[in-house]
Amino acid sequence: MKRIGVVTSGGDAPGMNAAIRAVARIAYSKNFQVLGFERGWKGLLMNIFKPLTPRSVGGILQLGGTILRTSRCPQFRKREGIRKAAENLALNNVDGLVVIGGNGSFEGALELSKETGILIVGVPATIDNDVFGTDETIGFDTAVNTAVTEIDKIRDTAISHERIFVVEVMGRTRGFLALTVGLTVGAEVILVPEVKCKTESILEIIKENSAKGKRSGIIVAAEGIGDTRKLAKEIEEDTGAEVRLSILGYAQRGGNPTARSRLLASLFANKAIELLSEKKGNRIVGLQKGRITSVELEKSCNTEKPLDLNLLWLANILAT
Repeated sequence: MKRIGVVTSGGDAPGMNAAIRAVARIAYSKNFQVLGFERGWKGLLMNIFKPLTPRSVGGILQLGGTILRTSRCPQFRKREGIRKAAENLALNNVDGLVVIGGNGSFEGALELSKETGILIVGVPATIDNDVFGTDETIGFDTAVNTAVTEIDKIRDTAISHERIFVVEVMGRTRGFLALTVGLTVGAEVILVPEVKCKTESILEIIKENSAKGKRSGIIVAAEGIGDTRKLAKEIEEDTGAEVRLSILGYAQRGGNPTARSRLLASLFANKAIELLSEKKGNRIVGLQKGRITSVELEKSCNTEKPLDLNLLWLANILAT
C-alpha cells in the first residue's frame, strides 16, 4: 500500500479533525501518502483533494468541525455517482480509503466498496452515537457535555421562575444523546424515540412532582420523538404551569472536542491504519467493552445498535 485517501462525510462531529490528524501522521510513519478529499463524497465525485502531511495537520487537534469540510451529496446516492467516485480513486492510485462519519457515510462506503477493490475502513464519528460496532463514537462525549452545560444553566432559571422546561437535543431518530444527557442533568422526564410515551403519562409525572413540592422541572426530549412545541403547549394547558421550550440545535455539533473525543479519534485512526497495513478492508473500527476492535462494514450498516434501556430505568428512579 502506497497511498490512502481520507474523507469526512455527513454531519460534522467534534473530534473529526483529531481523527484526520492521527490518520495522516500514523500513515506517514508507515511511509504512506495521504490525500484528503474535500467536502465529503462531493470531493470524490469532483476529484478535489489536497495532500495531508504531518505539518499540514498541525494545530487542528483542538478544533471542532473538519478542515476537509463536509456536505450532503445527492449524486453519490446514484449508481453513476458511485462509479465516478471509484474511477477517481483509481485515477489517483488510491489503495485504501478511510471514511470518517456516521451511519449514512458508512452506507455510502458500503455501496462504494461494491464498485472498487480499494480497501475501505470506517471511523465512526457522529454525535448521535448510533453506529453498530462501537460502544461510543467520536464526538458523542463532546456533544453530551455541551448539552449538559446548557441545561445546567436552564435549570437555574427554571428554579428561579418555577417553570418547566422542555429541552430538545439532537440525535436524529435515536435516543442515545437524550438518554445520556437526561440522566446526567437529573431530568424529571426523558423522551426517546425507542420508547413510546403518552402525553398523559408525562402529565401524571408532572402532577406527582408538584404534589411532592417540586415547582420546576426539566424534560429532555430527543428530536426524533415528534413536535416538542406541541408537547410544551399541551403540558402548559393541562397543568397550568409555566412551560418553556429550548431547542439546543447545532451548537451540539461544534466546539472544542473533549479529551475523550480526542482520545477515541486517535485510537480509532491508529486501528484504521493498522487494518489497511494488514490489507484488511470493508470494516469499521470501534470501542467494544474497553477494547479497540473492528466489525464488518456491511454488518454495521445492516444492524441497529440497541439503546440501553436500563439507563432510562435508572434515570426514572434518580428523578423521584
